[in-house]
Amino acid sequence: MKDAILILNSGSSSIKFGLYDGDHASLPLIGHGQIEGIGSTPRLYAEDRHNAPIIDKSLEEGCSHGQAMAALVEWGRTREAARDITAVGHRVVHGGNLFSGPVRVDERVLGELDKLNPLAPLHQPHNLAGIRSLAALEPDLIQVACFDTAFHCQLPKVAKQFALPPRLYEDGVRRYGFHGLSYEYMAEILPSIIGERTAAGRVVVAHLGNGASMCALKEGRSIATTMGFTALDGLPMGTRCGNLDPGVVLYLQSEWGMSSAEVAELLYHQSGLLGMSGISNDMRELLASDAQSAKEAIALYVYRINRELGALTAILGGLDAFVFTAGIGEHAAPIRARVCELASWAGIRLDEKANEAHGPRITTEDSAVPVWVVPTDEEWMIARHTQAIVHQAH
Repeated sequence: MKDAILILNSGSSSIKFGLYDGDHASLPLIGHGQIEGIGSTPRLYAEDRHNAPIIDKSLEEGCSHGQAMAALVEWGRTREAARDITAVGHRVVHGGNLFSGPVRVDERVLGELDKLNPLAPLHQPHNLAGIRSLAALEPDLIQVACFDTAFHCQLPKVAKQFALPPRLYEDGVRRYGFHGLSYEYMAEILPSIIGERTAAGRVVVAHLGNGASMCALKEGRSIATTMGFTALDGLPMGTRCGNLDPGVVLYLQSEWGMSSAEVAELLYHQSGLLGMSGISNDMRELLASDAQSAKEAIALYVYRINRELGALTAILGGLDAFVFTAGIGEHAAPIRARVCELASWAGIRLDEKANEAHGPRITTEDSAVPVWVVPTDEEWMIARHTQAIVHQAH
């Protein structure tokens, strides 16, 4: 049987996955997709590396996370030449100050990661539930946790600190940064796309999806990023507020009588593009809308990207390249155009035709700073880390 590595991103009612050929160092993709509707009307859908459908199957009505996981493993082992899944890599949002790189999961590791649930309540509990479901199903299978915070572990201390008493920093109240798997992939791939010299210089990457952040890279390393202690910080997102005066939280609790749970629901689920517009957290719907609230939500989104670009450029001491990635960054040409227009202060000059074609380079030859659109691949990054740990185990 040929070896395969399964990559999972477990949510509350869905499991996104990728299956990679573990027999090759380059880890070519076999198939990717998701199981959605877990607990109600679940459906397993996958495409091959060319995005051609290879399975579209309804699962048992009301099936659990564990049953969905069993169906996924069965598909992985019967796909093509009966592949043996040798390991599973998981995206885990928060590694805290305990894990600075990928780690093989055992009960001790799970116990430590449980303690971080309050720092990433949208993702962490579901990430860990996926690991536990699979462990119950396949107890001998190697499982690897790969963290969105790990790439930022080398941030200078000044970029991690809040202006709080040192005892809080030592207790873990610090800026961690997120979307690290995406930024790590960018650091890996950019030299072949924008040139080694430019990629080793001062680069800002904007990861713009339902979650959004930006990162300043120097010599391929993270030196500053917009997210902090939790994935609420920084840019406005699909349903998350982004940067917020902490006094607003105190005001909501003291004057509006909101509990911490109610504030969390507001900031994580009812804010961002959805909260501002009152329409949707989907940028495509907002761009198609004539509603004033949609226009204002987009305007604030673009304004904040430009503001963070200025701040990160200042930290870098200049800007050699600006890169868009993730769902909105890769596909929303109007957003890229508006960001570039506001960033004319950096000498950015947009090539409208290249932007409409989604790049890869979307600026003119005389632009002082080249701007690029580069698709990210967090799943492949997890697969590579998982493969390395499998090799260590043998």
